[in-house]
Amino acid sequence: MNTAEINTTHEDQEIMTELLQQNPRALEMLHNKYRAALKSIIMQVLHDDADAEDVLQDVFIQVWDRAKNYSAEKGKLLSWLATLARRRAIDRVRQHSAYRRATDRFEVVSNHPDKDYDERHVVESDAQRHDLNRIMKKHINQLPPPQRQVILMTFFEGRNQREISSMTGTPLGTVKTRIELGIKKLSHSIGGMREKLV
Repeated sequence: MNTAEINTTHEDQEIMTELLQQNPRALEMLHNKYRAALKSIIMQVLHDDADAEDVLQDVFIQVWDRAKNYSAEKGKLLSWLATLARRRAIDRVRQHSAYRRATDRFEVVSNHPDKDYDERHVVESDAQRHDLNRIMKKHINQLPPPQRQVILMTFFEGRNQREISSMTGTPLGTVKTRIELGIKKLSHSIGGMREKLV
């Protein structure tokens, strides 16, 4: 180990010791030192700057909350941070996948698939749509208020995530998470009734 590596290791140990004492300055030092390297790792997985910034923020929050999980005996600090960053980035990819699947299921349940049936049975179709709207509203009203708000703004007001973030003063990453959670809950609660609805 050369002098530069020894100095880096010593500096990292000091930062982590201060993080264990919940010193915000230590988190700032860690951020300044490793931000670029971690973002590069995250971008290799996500290829999206806004998502990468969200994940990077999540990584530093996780380090702040779980500094005690780091052990210098098990490896270098950068290796531990890189592992956290990679895992968080992969989790974000999985979230997006789950979000797309849930959105697809939500749209299938929300939209009557049988157009011919609609044309032949207008009255029955209108009655079914009325029942579906009532059921949907009931399930949406059972969501936690923050999730209910973003679901209504997205699907009923046609707002995009950045608009919702700006209008509600909520971070974009939080808006995305609330929409994902809301859709998952709706998909789960309505999924069991699918045969009755379509």
